[in-house]
Amino acid sequence: MFDSKPKPEYTLHVYYTRYSSWGVRVALVIDYFKIPCNIKLHTLNSPEVARPTRFSYGQLPVLEPDPNDEDFLIADSLAICEFLAEQHPDLHLWPRDVKLRALARTAAAQMHSGFSVMRNTYASNFLGRYTGKIPISDAAAKEIRRMVDLWSKARADTKRRLHELGEEDEGFLFGSFSIADAFFWPVLWRFRSYELPLTGISQDGLNWMAKMWNDPVMKQQAREYFRQAKDPLTVVEAYENIFRDNPDIQYTQFTEDWTFDASKV
Repeated sequence: MFDSKPKPEYTLHVYYTRYSSWGVRVALVIDYFKIPCNIKLHTLNSPEVARPTRFSYGQLPVLEPDPNDEDFLIADSLAICEFLAEQHPDLHLWPRDVKLRALARTAAAQMHSGFSVMRNTYASNFLGRYTGKIPISDAAAKEIRRMVDLWSKARADTKRRLHELGEEDEGFLFGSFSIADAFFWPVLWRFRSYELPLTGISQDGLNWMAKMWNDPVMKQQAREYFRQAKDPLTVVEAYENIFRDNPDIQYTQFTEDWTFDASKV
């Protein structure tokens, strides 16, 4: 069993987070809950910052929990987050309430294992902005609507449960910020980047989106993505202007002063 230390010496290996939808989830959890961790950024393109050869069996993110045991590696974003939740129970990375905790785990697992059409069609790129006739297949439309319904139901279930408990609702998916919110953070990027429809979303769902976009930690994360973009080594061409052959779609990039306005949705 892993021997927890007062000041963990974790190292997280992750692709540059301005593109990495899986790695950014773990990085956000670590940042939000102020878990001591050394984050090492890598890219697919440049040998100078490529992932270590000993990770060649799989993709990043990978967490090294113990600097004295380089063979102890935890791969997969959900597995890493579960490990962190176990090692830091006092931080409540999942909701305190057993019902909300189960619902939060369900939502995160659904994101982790599902929505493949949406993920594969719309590449993750925090800065990317597409306008015009963006294609949405029937399969993608179904997943988009399912995503919107998931957010709306999560907020409705949470408000009802917290009312039963007589506890404060902080406005995140399941009350206070949790791993579940982190798992949907890069999904919000996709809705923004590709102007995906929010048809059917509840007001509480929109309020959650505003809560995420306006949270100080998420804003700090966004500044980090823009900082990364200044380095040419971080560019992944495969995720830039993915509709370059379609003249009906224009590609630009968001600026740092962009804000989410729920009233304009």
